[in-house]
Parts: sequence; C-alpha cells; structure tokens
Amino acid sequence: MSEMTNSTDALPRSRAAKRYRFAIKAKNITAKTVVYIVLSIATVVALFPVIYTVLGSFQTNQELIANPSQILPREWRFDNYTTAWQLANFQQFTINSTYMSSLIVAGSIITCTVAAYVFERAKFKGKEVIFAIFLSSMFISVGSLTLFPLLTIARTLGLTGSLNGVVVIRILGLNIANLFIARSYISTIPKELDEAAKIDGCSFIKIFTHVIFPILKPLIATIGILEFRHAWNDYLMPLVFTMANPANQPLTVGIISLRATAEGATNWALMLAGTSIAVLPMILVFLFFNRYFIDGLTTGAVKG
Repeated sequence: MSEMTNSTDALPRSRAAKRYRFAIKAKNITAKTVVYIVLSIATVVALFPVIYTVLGSFQTNQELIANPSQILPREWRFDNYTTAWQLANFQQFTINSTYMSSLIVAGSIITCTVAAYVFERAKFKGKEVIFAIFLSSMFISVGSLTLFPLLTIARTLGLTGSLNGVVVIRILGLNIANLFIARSYISTIPKELDEAAKIDGCSFIKIFTHVIFPILKPLIATIGILEFRHAWNDYLMPLVFTMANPANQPLTVGIISLRATAEGATNWALMLAGTSIAVLPMILVFLFFNRYFIDGLTTGAVKG
C-alpha cells in the first residue's frame, strides 16, 4: 500500500519537474532570440553605410541620382574604380598612407608596450601619480585646439610639408587608451617569469625584450589594429601638414582631390569608388588580425 502511495506522489512531482524544465528552456530560447534580434539590427545599422558605399560604387552616376534608395546596381560598372584610381593619383596616395600608417603602428607598439612595462613592473616614486595624470587625459577632449601648437613644434623641427611630422607626433604622443590596455594586459603575466629571468642574469630591459615582449602577440595585434585604424583614417593633421606639398598627402586626404577633378566633381559613383578603395585595407587588416585583437582587448579589460 505504501509503495502505491509513493508511486502516485512521484507522478505529479515528475510532471511538475518536466513543466519547470520546459519553462526554463522556453525562457532561455526567448532570451537568446531577443539577443540575436537586437544584435542583427545593430549589425545591419552598423554595416549599412559600408554596404551602401561599396554597392553604390558599382552603379552609374545617373542611377545613383535618379534612384538613391536602390542598393543593388542594375548595371555593374567596374571601371569606376580604375577611373577614380587614375584621376586622383591614388597610387601615390596609397603609398603615402601605407608609409605613414606602418611607421605609426610600429612606433606606437614599441612606445606603448615599453611604457606599460615600466609602469607595471618598475618601482619608482610617484609611479601611480604619473600614470593617473596620463590616464586623466583620456577624459579631456580639446579637439583641434592642439593642432596649432603641434604644427608650430613641427615647423621648428623642420617636419612640416611631409608626413614625417604626423608620424613623430603620433608615436611620441602615446595613445593613453592603448597604454591602459597594454598595462592591464602585462599585469596578467605572472611575475614569476621576471624572477626566473633575473636568476638567469637578465636585466630589467632584457626581461622585457627576451621574456615579456615575445608573449604579447594578442596585445601587439590590438594596438596595431587600433593605431592602424586611427592612422589610416586620420584626415585633419595630415591635411594641415601636407598642405604645402599635396604630393605627400595620404589616401583619406587625396580622396578630396577627386572632387577637384572635372569628372569627379559631378560623379558620385566615382567618389563612392574612391571611398571604397580607402576603406578596403582597414577591413582586410581587421579580418586578418581579428582573433588576436579580441584576445588582447578582452584580457586587458578583464584584468584592468
């Protein structure tokens, strides 16, 4: 009799447990669905300008003006790219942008990692105060107010008229956001590695060059992508520094030269083609280093 009572009591319990598990599963599915919908909408909003620019670059100018809401071109015009490339001397501008961006990326990686290593591992008075002063500049935005004093310094050093002045200022300017990420990342590296290197006779500098720097690949990729994006898309400072010598202008500034041509001034398809040429390298670099970029950014953010 007791066994029958236990079996009848267990039946409602099992049904209640099944209903509970079903409710939890349905709730999780609903939450994931909402998240995917929100992320999909955000992705479309973020990518739409890029997609519209790229697809519009294959249209004719008449098609863009007559029906600007049409995304897919009726007639694919690949010659827009060759025309834009030839009209605005994009070959020289691309070389200039590659030169400037490569030097800024390489120099920024060195200065940021070295500064972060010193702030994280070195011991000297006032270290945290100095770092706090550096860090506070992240929250101060002066816009283009610093452009004139920077131009004055560059003119004194004879760095105007070329992109070398932009390179020196960007490298020695030490991006504070990158410094913060770099220090947070280095803080995740066990200090036992430093102690083991000291036992082997390594100095403070050799510990960085032989032990710390070789294991900073995610951090290097993160700083590299952030600095490349900033350097490749920079417009105002390269424009001012190369105003006296337009042949040294980077690609982002050179796109405006396309508007100065007789054909480019009235042809929006050519302008979109020129913009697509400038955007493509940034997309390729991010896709290639995406995995390292996310690793370096999340590791520094979690620890920091």
